[in-house]
Amino acid sequence: MCFYIFNHMVELNAEQLDAVFHALGDATRRQMLSELAKGERTVSELAEPFDMSLAAASKHVKALENAGLIRREVRGRIHACHLEPGPLASAAEWLDHYSRFWTSRLNVLEQILRKEDSDFPPRSDKGEKR
Repeated sequence: MCFYIFNHMVELNAEQLDAVFHALGDATRRQMLSELAKGERTVSELAEPFDMSLAAASKHVKALENAGLIRREVRGRIHACHLEPGPLASAAEWLDHYSRFWTSRLNVLEQILRKEDSDFPPRSDKGEKR
């Protein structure tokens, strides 16, 4: 039942989740998000560390905006950007589901291996010939 609810939740947000992972797939955009986590930045300020044109920076900002990761506020000629943490939280929740899945599988494997180890006496390689 829990898995069905999780899958249903993911299906409802599949487009946004795709956009988030697409946006996060680019190192420039990840660095822009990192800067925005420190506070508001203009598009010019986001472009500055990359030595890129405002047009190129604007394309990255648009990808982040389409994913819902940032909000852009236009004040005259200034475009101020703000981090929107909600979509990142959704992506983290999606990843966390699979993290818990693999952790539980690895815990089972560890138990099997420990039992297997305890079923055999310790080996002693001293002076034994085969």
